[in-house]
Amino acid sequence: MRIVFFGSPDFAVPSLDALAGQGHDISLVVSQPAKPAGRGGALKEPAVAERAKALGLDRFQPETLKNDDAVARLARQEADVFVVVAYGKILAQRVLDLPRAGCVNVHGSLLPRWRGASPVQASLLAGDEETGISIMRMDAGMDTGPVYATERTPVREGETAGELSARLALLGAALLARSVEAIASGTLRPAPQDGSLATACPKIRREDGRVDFSRPALEIVRRSRAFEPWPGLFTFRGNVRVKLAGVAMATGSGAPGTLLSAADPLVVACGEGAISIATLQAEGRRALPAADFARGERLSKGDVLA
Repeated sequence: MRIVFFGSPDFAVPSLDALAGQGHDISLVVSQPAKPAGRGGALKEPAVAERAKALGLDRFQPETLKNDDAVARLARQEADVFVVVAYGKILAQRVLDLPRAGCVNVHGSLLPRWRGASPVQASLLAGDEETGISIMRMDAGMDTGPVYATERTPVREGETAGELSARLALLGAALLARSVEAIASGTLRPAPQDGSLATACPKIRREDGRVDFSRPALEIVRRSRAFEPWPGLFTFRGNVRVKLAGVAMATGSGAPGTLLSAADPLVVACGEGAISIATLQAEGRRALPAADFARGERLSKGDVLA
């Protein structure tokens, strides 16, 4: 089968490996361009581009797929199917129409729940007990196409977005490998989504990680899991950003942001309940155990962490 693969981050790499391992003709791998990363701003290739290079596959990293030249290059592949896994750009209808058997997407939720850019984080923020993978035929909407297959999995206690995403990436790759031949041959038919059950999740921004101690403790703990590894949960001491890690439920109450304990861990009152914080890291410095951070900042019980 002739395939054009679209993907950018680590989440997409297992799916690319699965298709390559099955011996499919992957004529082109499309990913986003290299972007500046780290303090030095050196260009960093997307994980999929790096993997495609290692596999000896042709790569295409356009700034946009909206121009005629980009569409023409895709058309020249004469693909049976386009497989899209966390590519990061919306495909126009004229691109969706190119492959013989359509465009197939591997999505990190049980559609129609959590359509959009951040399904893994949304599932953790909502406290979902179960999530999974959907293999969907793409249409012009945002994750609105009919679904070929799903794979369900429980959300593990304390699981972070990074951990859950890694598990879902493997589940998605396995489900894609089991489904793609039947999809291309037309023997596997997709079922329409029930739009009345749809929920949406926007793209995560760096500022979403800022903690609001007036919110319930359970919500803050969920946010710490959902935003690990990025953007992380953080607050400010003066003008310095402080990343919080090892956040868990704790006992106690008080005015939001008040330190109920400056020991190890710190305990902070929230709008409802309290949280403990095991590690804190001021921007530009190393991470410290809570007690060491409290001593360095001269924090004591009754101070406000905000």
